[in-house]
Amino acid sequence: MQPSYKMTHVFILRSSMPQTTPYSSKFNPSAYSSCHGHRQPVEENYGGLHYRDNKLVSGSLEALIQLLVPTVDYYPDRSYIFTFLLSSRLFLNPLELMSRVCYLCVDHHRVGDPQTDKKRIREIAPKIVQLLTEWTETFPYDFRDERMMRSLKEMTHRLAFGDELSRRAMHRLIQRLLRKLTTLGQYEESLATTSAAAAAIERPLPLKAKQPLARREECVLNLCDDPFVFAQQLTHIEMERLSYIGPEEFVRAFAQKRPSDNRKSFFSKRKSSNLEAYIEWFNRLSYLIATEICMPVKKKHRARVLEFFIDVAQECFNIGNFNSLMAIITGMNMNPVSRLKKTWGKVNTDKFDILVHQMDPSSNFYSYRTALRGATQRSSTAHTSQEMIVIPFFSLFIKDIYFLNEGCANRLPNGQINFEKFWELAKQVSEFLSWRQVVCPFERDRKTLQYLISTPVFSEDELQLASYESEGPENNLERDTRRSLSVSMVTSMAVW
Repeated sequence: MQPSYKMTHVFILRSSMPQTTPYSSKFNPSAYSSCHGHRQPVEENYGGLHYRDNKLVSGSLEALIQLLVPTVDYYPDRSYIFTFLLSSRLFLNPLELMSRVCYLCVDHHRVGDPQTDKKRIREIAPKIVQLLTEWTETFPYDFRDERMMRSLKEMTHRLAFGDELSRRAMHRLIQRLLRKLTTLGQYEESLATTSAAAAAIERPLPLKAKQPLARREECVLNLCDDPFVFAQQLTHIEMERLSYIGPEEFVRAFAQKRPSDNRKSFFSKRKSSNLEAYIEWFNRLSYLIATEICMPVKKKHRARVLEFFIDVAQECFNIGNFNSLMAIITGMNMNPVSRLKKTWGKVNTDKFDILVHQMDPSSNFYSYRTALRGATQRSSTAHTSQEMIVIPFFSLFIKDIYFLNEGCANRLPNGQINFEKFWELAKQVSEFLSWRQVVCPFERDRKTLQYLISTPVFSEDELQLASYESEGPENNLERDTRRSLSVSMVTSMAVW
């Protein structure tokens, strides 16, 4: 049975069309920058597609889908495949796209003669396999939907009609995909288990219970007193969690805003976002830093912990782990920590001040962006895995993508899709993929890793109380706040 949608023939010879890679060179000016000089750009149109200076800038959805589909003598540019698969979900869900691609690849060209159909499938099958390989390798999470997996298996049966080699290639493709999805499921299960275990552990309590906690065996300096090793373990966690973020997660939130029930039902099948889990890790690390600093009873011990984390932050910067660096700075800048003036007075803050300057939000994080460019350039010419590490300040990375989406329309006034915008989106996400694929070269310290991901941390109120116990209130407002928090804490402990 043929699909109910209609596709128009918009291309006669796709191989003659320009295929460029606007985002192949990192840190080029934006594809939609107004800086074109005085030269008049060359405008070209090819049946539903609009090019400027050999760069695809807009097109109808039907024409863009057609450009994705290979033929016997045509295969789409890899940069186009990635860009379209990434952005197309803003207009139709992956299941709809898979149905259209399968139809255009095979069913649309059937003539009814078994021998002719078999010959044509044999000719086109290797390119279909190549396209589906790129799809499943780059966007494997699309296939967590059982309907997508069913479509993939149906395509395997169709290709088997004409080409045994392609059938075997499809079988290997599906096996690799299943292994990836199994690994993802195990990772998500481990996150859920760790979260549940941390919640089940008795929380560290302030006031009278604080002193025993400061002496517990798992105190950070007793566990690991080497800032470089500690920074390495933070990098392990960062890189593992980055590796499980699918590129489509950067646009999925935008797609979910669309009113279509079909789109909603497709995306609701996705489990909890790995992107959101990564942001939660940042928050946890910030609170862990503040907890470790506020926990010790003695001022000199708090100062030692504070100095340790400043050194850890410096090592994170040297590694290129900007996300952990920012989490540490955030934890130190929380009010319960920043108000500990006597503790800070025992610490040389010169190194900390430099790090704060590096992550200063002024001028749109100019200093940080300069450091990030340096780390990225180092990574591009690196000879070792350690030099290749780039872990961006993730919340800012997400913010940049958000403003790119909000600042540019998805469609032009003539109704065509604004593909210039999506070249730029793909450029940013593809750079993230290059960072994500680096394998962490550092030796794992199991105890430190377990401590980082599972040890309980103070809540905001507990941090404030611990801070007042360490260095008493300095004014009436702080004294009132302490009394209020103490009453609230005693009440909550009684209920617990």
